[in-house]
Amino acid sequence: MSKRPDPEMTDHENPEWTDADVARAKPFTKLPTTLQAKLRGRPKAAAPRVAISLRLPLDVLDAWKATGAGWQTRMAAMLASHAPHTKAR
Repeated sequence: MSKRPDPEMTDHENPEWTDADVARAKPFTKLPTTLQAKLRGRPKAAAPRVAISLRLPLDVLDAWKATGAGWQTRMAAMLASHAPHTKAR
């Protein structure tokens, strides 16, 4: 394998850091909190959803998809409203 960088793979807009760049870098925790919040990404949901695999008849799935954007949310709401009641733990 060649030690020389492939000129076609070189990103001129984002070059490799030099030792001086690394020396100037600050840890994430030292950045202003407003910038940390922007860089942190999506906040954790209070009630996170869980991905499952569920086999449905094609006509049922097509009917939900035909209701337009947001059909998954509407389906989840319908399932929640018809869920059997369980005792609190």
